[in-house]
Formats: sequence, C-alpha cells, structure tokens
Amino acid sequence: MKLNYNVLSQYAGKYGEAFYILDLNRFKQNYSELLGEFKKYYPNSNIAYSYKTNYIPKICKAVDSMGGYAEIVSEMEFELAKRIGVSYSKIVLNGPYKNPDTVNELLSGGGCVNLDNIEEIEIIEDVLRKNPGKKLKLGIRCNFPIGDNTVSRFGFDIDGEDFKKAVDFIKSNENLLLSGIHCHFASRSIDYWDERANKAVYLYESLGTKDTDHIDLGGGIYGKMKPSLKAQFSSYIPEFSEYAEKAAKIFGEKFGEDGPTLFIEPGTALAGDVLLFAAPVKSIKKVGNKNIATLLGSMYNINPTLNGKNPPVTVYSDGEGEFYENIDFGGYTCIESDYLYKGYSGKLKAGDYVVFENVGSYSVVLKPPFILPNFAVIDMDDKEDELVKEKETFDNIFTTYKF
Repeated sequence: MKLNYNVLSQYAGKYGEAFYILDLNRFKQNYSELLGEFKKYYPNSNIAYSYKTNYIPKICKAVDSMGGYAEIVSEMEFELAKRIGVSYSKIVLNGPYKNPDTVNELLSGGGCVNLDNIEEIEIIEDVLRKNPGKKLKLGIRCNFPIGDNTVSRFGFDIDGEDFKKAVDFIKSNENLLLSGIHCHFASRSIDYWDERANKAVYLYESLGTKDTDHIDLGGGIYGKMKPSLKAQFSSYIPEFSEYAEKAAKIFGEKFGEDGPTLFIEPGTALAGDVLLFAAPVKSIKKVGNKNIATLLGSMYNINPTLNGKNPPVTVYSDGEGEFYENIDFGGYTCIESDYLYKGYSGKLKAGDYVVFENVGSYSVVLKPPFILPNFAVIDMDDKEDELVKEKETFDNIFTTYKF
C-alpha cells in the first residue's frame, strides 16, 4: 500500500497518532541479496542475524525461515529465539556477560557459546559437571589489530596469555569442541574486511583442530541508504558485493567449497532501511529567528545512538502549509537537544505527518520509557496492514514497580 496522508490518518486512528511501519519484504530482500553476494565467492556462507539490532519477533522469525542463525547476547534474546522456535543448534551466544543458566541450557541443547574472557571458563566447568559425557560446542572470540587504530573491548587478545589458556582448556577436555572462531569489530569501513578475513583464516589454520566447523567475521556492514544520508558520512558507503569480494573471496580461494562455514552477523545491513517512523506535527513556533516544529516523536524513536545525522524524510499533508526555510523538527521530550531533524526546507503545518526513513537499527530496542512509552509497529504490504507490536501503555512500563 502506498503511503499518503489519508492512509497515515487511518493508521493513526487504529494504532495511535505516531507509529512505526515495518517493511518485512524489504528485510527479506536485504537478507537474500547480502547472503547471495557472499555465496558467489564462497558457497558455504551463512548469516547469524544480530538480534540486538532489532529484535521484532517477526523479523527474527523471518531469519529462521530463511535458514539463518540467531546471534544473541543475553538470556532475554535466548528466550525470544526459543519462543520463535529456533533450534538450539542454530543459536550462537556472544557478549561480554553471560548468564550461567543460559550457557548451560544452550550448550546442553546443542548450541554454540563464544568465550569472551577467561572468567567464563568457570561457567563452562560447571556446565561440564552438569552434563557428564556430553559434547559441548564452544567458540572463542578473538581480538586482534586490523589497522583501524581502534582497540576493541571484545574477545581474547590472541597474543595474550588468557587466549592460550582458553584454547588449552578447550583442547584438553575431550567433551569440549572448539567449534568456531569469532571476531567482531565496530568499524564498518570496507578497508579492513580483508585483514579481518585473513587473520581469522590464519587463526583457523594455526589452531589446527578438526572440530572447528565455522569462522565468524562478525558484523560491521553498512546497510542501504539514500544519497542524502550517504552524503552525511565521512567514509565511503560500500555495496554488499564489495564486502563479499573483500572477505568471502579470500575464503573461496583458500578453501574452495569444502571449508568451514563462513558466518557474518549483520544487523544494520539487514534492518536499517526496513522501518519507517511516522510522527504528526503538533505545533510550529518561532523563537528569535528560528522556526521549530514540535512532533509527537523523539530522537530516541529514530536515532537512539545519537549520531546527529538527518534521516531521509517525507512530509504528508492534507492541505497547503506555509513554506519554511531551515526549520528544525523538535521532539516531545523536555531535553533541549531532542531534535529529529535539523534544517528542513519545505511546506509544513500543524497536523501534517513527517515520515522518517532508515530508522530500523536500534530504534525500537533502545528507545527508553522516557516521558512516553513507545509506539506501535505495523507491517504494511500491498493488501493490508498488520499489527506487529502494540502501542505501549502505562501498565507496560510500571508493572514492575511497587506502589
């Protein structure tokens, strides 16, 4: 269904004045395209979707139906994967903190847990005691320089003593399998993906265990975006095919079609452009020489990582508004810096709808219950709309408090 003012008004009447719109078909297209590019160079590639980026259950369920894995970092996300019906064998647990009960349940059920620090060995020893004779699949999260002048806080320094101790611990226990090598780096720059791949392959070969069935290069892939958003980045925004050529090509040349599974863990690359946020204009004022429109929405609804970039926007109106040059869109909160967009030029009036694009990454999952609960999420296709997440209420927020 194509968006216009009447459609948005109908949605507002059903779901609340402000709301998110999910395009699940676009998510599936992103998934297929990204994985397809990697498979061109290395057929034994797969995706472990980063739940933390956007854990709308309908998205996570689509990943499972398309053969992807769940990359989780908490017991909450583990419960989500289970309720969706994801097989334990298709769940990978990462993160710098791990709940011992979650580790035990996942490992004993055939899933994989990636060790992040030496203290986690105590958790694994306890799991071994609870599951005598059972083979458990561990990965090891590796940290090494890739030339981006950034020190990651995740994983073992491969030149440190803790890394050697962790590897020895796994190899010395007949019930532990060193199933995977994992790395994750925050940089999305294409410049470092070949170094990431080369060093991961080197580690795979140097560790020399027949049990290692996968190498996970983590996330850090730019998603699709319009030119107006691309122009606000200081670095080049690559295509999916360029990441694949940098990394998967190395695997293909090294292993052919018979090597370990190459995993990537995209979040933003898949979810970034699959969510819109529709917010009505509530008022327009002039303060000094500055025009400011207040919206029923907040920067926390669209940009909780606070990177200061203007997302693509479209204004939908039921009539002629006044033309404004360089008007800012402020949020409903009482935070001075709460702006959803700065410097918009065009016609606008109270009652118009502003629809923000590229708000699929971290928006729903990081939106705090600050001043107002979060808004509904609907899925819109060519035939009908479907409620994906209800508008939050007072009770959703305060049910855990004692009055």
